[in-house]
Amino acid sequence: MSNLFDPLGESRRRFFQDAGGGFAALALAWLESQRTGLAAEATAPESPLAARPSHFPARAQSVIYLFMHGGPSHLETFDPKPELQRLAGQPLPESFGPVATRRNVAANPLLGTKRTFQPFGQSGIEVSDFLPHIAQHVDDLAVIRSCWADSVNHPQAVYQMNTGSVLMGKPSLGSWVSYGLGTENQNLPSFVMLPDPAGGIKGGPPAYGAGFLPASYQGTQMRSGTSPILDLDPGADRAGQRQRATLDLIGKLNTQHRADRGNDHELAARINAYELAFRMQSAAPEAVDLAQESAETRTLYGLDQETTRDFGTRCLLARRLVERGVRFVQLYSGDVNGWDAHDDVEANHKRMCSQTDQPVAALLTDLKRRGLLESTLVLWGGEFGRMPMSESGVGRDHNPHGFCYWLAGAGVKGGTVHGATDAVGLRAEVDRVHVHDLHATILHLMGLDHTRLTFPHNGRDERLTDTAGNVVKSILA
Repeated sequence: MSNLFDPLGESRRRFFQDAGGGFAALALAWLESQRTGLAAEATAPESPLAARPSHFPARAQSVIYLFMHGGPSHLETFDPKPELQRLAGQPLPESFGPVATRRNVAANPLLGTKRTFQPFGQSGIEVSDFLPHIAQHVDDLAVIRSCWADSVNHPQAVYQMNTGSVLMGKPSLGSWVSYGLGTENQNLPSFVMLPDPAGGIKGGPPAYGAGFLPASYQGTQMRSGTSPILDLDPGADRAGQRQRATLDLIGKLNTQHRADRGNDHELAARINAYELAFRMQSAAPEAVDLAQESAETRTLYGLDQETTRDFGTRCLLARRLVERGVRFVQLYSGDVNGWDAHDDVEANHKRMCSQTDQPVAALLTDLKRRGLLESTLVLWGGEFGRMPMSESGVGRDHNPHGFCYWLAGAGVKGGTVHGATDAVGLRAEVDRVHVHDLHATILHLMGLDHTRLTFPHNGRDERLTDTAGNVVKSILA
């Protein structure tokens, strides 16, 4: 009996084979063979990232997720509030009811913004003067002004916006998309994460992890420069046929090792990682080689300016990756503090907007002129918004009760505003959009029914949206 629970871990099928002469295993195999759809396809170890059909015709083939880490203020960007300006310096009126806040800021006076808003484009969507470049693209944007979430703390909020849950250990949005659709380029990862070079993410790697999905679907960090992925270069003494022969031998031994261990996803992922890493040794450096881009394109993204160079580089990399068939690319703006404007929202957002406004607008321009915006979904937003009450007199605390996101590109009805917060921007009030609704909409645009994209885990068919989520149909073209 000791070998049934050895440290290597045995599958349930192996357990039943040893314990019941294989009859239970036959029953289990039959039950598992009855499972249909993505859950069965995506766990096949031979090619976990092979392109797979969607549930229905997809409008978007890829996603670029611009994550403003730290929580950008909707009140300084996409949600003008004249009433907040009128009430600035006064306590929050009792008519708004009690509100749970951190650091007891609920009792602080309301803080008006120094920003001015004006309408842009044919749609007349109002945008802050912090974002003059993005403002030129409002007719391509669907601005959701009624988002809300469940956590007031960064790590849990980052998890929820990325995984649908405030708890660590659930699969991220990019992992679910990779699991459901695979990739169009077998020489690059399906899900790439481009971190801010200044620092890490609140909550860490679980925000882009695969959770209980097979490990092949977790996000891969990629950097600019000649070494986009750490430890990828084998060195001159191990390149070419010598490395190929080494990998062939390792692959043969790994396959023999796995044959006796059933459907071990971790082991299958490790085997596939060797092959993908070998293919990426030539594909990844080429993908991040910005010297191939014209001087006009590099200037468009702001690579010639110190302020915009970092984020502009990541935006340009994102375009190059989706151009090469990468399914999901996530860019982070902001280090461990980022857009977290507790002390001075004006100074913080002036800095963060100046770093990102031109590159984001350039990304939209570039995708559109190359015909890629028709098949690429672009998202912009953070883990929550900011409170209308002041903190430290000039800052704003976290606000998960109401904030903004915008979408652009494939299948999105541009020049659209959905929902609204209340008169001071405290809570989402009209046509509210929860995180689950946003995720359901993203998956829908990718051709995936969020209720059918499931994975069996601990006796339950898990999904990104748990038991909730409705597609926001008003923003669909």
